[in-house]
Amino acid sequence: MTVKWKSPLLRTLTQRGFVQQCTDSAVLDTFLCQPRTLYIGFDATAESLHVGSLLPLMVLRWARFFGHQVIV
Repeated sequence: MTVKWKSPLLRTLTQRGFVQQCTDSAVLDTFLCQPRTLYIGFDATAESLHVGSLLPLMVLRWARFFGHQVIV
């Protein structure tokens, strides 16, 4: 994507290849310029986490770095 992000979180995620496409990038960018609470949940009945669980955890790690509150 060749978008000039105002949000440091989106800028970093794009630079690191996390963002492939976005439906309404202007609204998301404006939304993430303020500290927000981000949540991901996992299946508590599953035997274990898998590699597909890693991507949202990595995004939350960056979100926390940029001042957002994260809930796992």
